[in-house]
Amino acid sequence: MFTGLVQAIGTVVRLESGRLSLAVPDAWPGEPCVIGESLSVSGCCLTVVSAGATLEFDLSDETLARSNLGGLTAGSKVNLERAMRATDRFGGHIVQGHVDTVCAFKSRREDGVFTFEVDGEFRQFLVDKGSIALDGVSLTVVQPEDGRFSVAVIPHTLQATTLGALKPGDKLNVEFDILAKYALNPR
Repeated sequence: MFTGLVQAIGTVVRLESGRLSLAVPDAWPGEPCVIGESLSVSGCCLTVVSAGATLEFDLSDETLARSNLGGLTAGSKVNLERAMRATDRFGGHIVQGHVDTVCAFKSRREDGVFTFEVDGEFRQFLVDKGSIALDGVSLTVVQPEDGRFSVAVIPHTLQATTLGALKPGDKLNVEFDILAKYALNPR
């Protein structure tokens, strides 16, 4: 489980044959990553399969179909978060790393309000003042209407994540709040 508080930004070294290779910054928090560890990579829970100068992950067909990871190229930046320990502070919201879909970035206002749009069946999970994870970043939904919604992004989040580099039309991984999903679909 994750909290949606990004700890570092990684750089894609390569993506080929379903294998993602990332370089992580020297300032990576804590001890080095190990094989079998779970990391949130732009909101997708991935398992480290090789740890050394780079971290490597195998991407399933499901991950490639539901997320934006298949479109990554060498040099792309990704948000990284280590899995939460039972003794850690819970600073964001419950984020499983199970991406539901992607959304499109529409616009950014000077006051830090970003607008996004999500398609079809997923609109029901947009709850005003509810939690949402966009590329692994814990945010709060504001004024959802007809699939469009906004989030307020503070300067720290712009600097500590990939959100500051967004351009209109960019696709982001979306994980809707688990409580909203269970409330609307308790099966």
